[in-house]
Amino acid sequence: MQQRGCGLRGKTNTPAGNKTRHQLRIRGDRSGHDVPRAFARCRTAPRRDESGATSYLRIHKPVTTADWAFLSFWRDKNRRQDIMAVAGEKTSGSLNNSQDKVARDDADAQVQAELQSLDDAPVPVCPPHTTERKLITRIDMHVVPFLCGMYLLAFLDRVNISNADLYGLSKDLRLGDDGYKFNTALVIFFVPYCVFEIPSNILLKKFRPHVWLSVNMFLFGFTTMMQGLVQNYSGLLACRFFLGLFETGMFPGAFYLIGMWYRRHEAQKRYSFFFNSTTLAGAFGGLLAAAIGKMSGMRGYGGWRWIFLIEGGITVFVSFFFFFLLPDFPEESKWLSKDEKEYVAARLRLDQGQSARDRRIALKDVANVFRDFKVAVGGFMYLGLIVPAYGYAYFSPFIIQGYGYSPIQTQLHSVPPWVAAFGFSMTIAFLSDKVQHRFAFAIFAICVAVTGLSIVIAVHDNQPLQYAALFLIAMGAYTAMPIVVCWFNMNLGGHHRRAVGSAWQVGFGNLGGIIAVYIYLKKDRPRFTTGLSVTLAFVVLSAVACFVYGFACWKANKDRKKGSAAERELTQEEKTELGDMSPDYRYQL
Repeated sequence: MQQRGCGLRGKTNTPAGNKTRHQLRIRGDRSGHDVPRAFARCRTAPRRDESGATSYLRIHKPVTTADWAFLSFWRDKNRRQDIMAVAGEKTSGSLNNSQDKVARDDADAQVQAELQSLDDAPVPVCPPHTTERKLITRIDMHVVPFLCGMYLLAFLDRVNISNADLYGLSKDLRLGDDGYKFNTALVIFFVPYCVFEIPSNILLKKFRPHVWLSVNMFLFGFTTMMQGLVQNYSGLLACRFFLGLFETGMFPGAFYLIGMWYRRHEAQKRYSFFFNSTTLAGAFGGLLAAAIGKMSGMRGYGGWRWIFLIEGGITVFVSFFFFFLLPDFPEESKWLSKDEKEYVAARLRLDQGQSARDRRIALKDVANVFRDFKVAVGGFMYLGLIVPAYGYAYFSPFIIQGYGYSPIQTQLHSVPPWVAAFGFSMTIAFLSDKVQHRFAFAIFAICVAVTGLSIVIAVHDNQPLQYAALFLIAMGAYTAMPIVVCWFNMNLGGHHRRAVGSAWQVGFGNLGGIIAVYIYLKKDRPRFTTGLSVTLAFVVLSAVACFVYGFACWKANKDRKKGSAAERELTQEEKTELGDMSPDYRYQL
């Protein structure tokens, strides 16, 4: 039983026949050393085991800053005793052989390194006026909902061109029946979207997140409105290019920002909830397009124009409020006290490591990130899943229309797979955080997508089964994507490596959007056999990349347990600069 308090938990075990021994543990410390009774009182628990009674300690009264400092000192003192004891065990077995001196020297070096790390990295303790759970809840309320709302509108403005085409966009702009001009309009969005990912994250850090994200939100909303006023193909291309330019910072910026607020085992459900604003956008977009389509002819505008004008106008309106509501980095937030800021920063340093956050990102920092081959592998994990994600978002309405539905019926039938994807993804995210594991859940979601794609490719005479397979494609792709992005991003330690690495993964991965557009051709409607087959190959590529990345993380953890003399000679400052490349860092699998 755990008491509610600021990072403290107490426990008293009473073996049969022995006297009660009072203990107080600081969360995260498994040593079980005694703490002075002055800080706690005993409370009898209702249950007893075979060996005796179990009771718990709670804080007697609000403690002072000096008390917390004493407890941190007490914890480190006992950890020093544990380190010395372990070192003694390591060397005692080798005293009778010729290598005993080498063993003692190695143990001494390891002890000195661990003791130095205790001096340089004090244990973070939650401020006494709140609890960790309450603080995380406050962070959730200030960070996740607004980033989700922002990305929902961004994704809606990005993919609503498919809904618009059902209401006559290609016909009114004379794009032709072969679909090549329409596909080119989709592709040109990804040119700036892929190229400017890394510069955008650097500018996010320079201008502060709430400024950079809200300004870009206003600009891509305004550009979406302009799409509703274009009169020719050239105007459509120009609007799509600038839409990609202004949306380039939304996804990697939000993922980077979430990663700077939460520890690794807390992040997956937040990442998935944010990412699944795309599934909500798909569901909401279908319903909204079905309603807006009925406005066709109003004021002389076709239904497709009203889709762009209304959805873009909503984004512009919301962007003014989001200037004040979007979060910044923890050290810049105005709704946290000084003690709370320090605690949030300290808990992240302990969990993730930290590169110098106050130093500008230089080209040297960018180059250093790409020396780690795992960064390149992270890009391929995402690339293989972007192809089915954008393929489904852009072209599933045409597959559904092939079942013989009207435009409005098509929009309504596109909603259920998105809703199912949201529920499935959030369930997997909670389970993944519960067991603090990513690899197996990513592979499971990929297998779900592979199953759906295989059915759609192989089965052509069973409409209900094909429609059910669309559920599997959406559920698998939109569940695996947030897992691989969270897994990769949260394994990157420090501001610099995470800013560059997250932008690289999203930027490189979004090349899959270009591939998805050109493999789903209008002449192949409604079966899209070529496009679906290529998509299946890319999903398998993502699975292979996941295996490679998982093995690399496992091997790195195994090698770092052994350590080396050179690594032990690194100062704490040098280890901090290395981020996840530090010998003390352990990757999550």
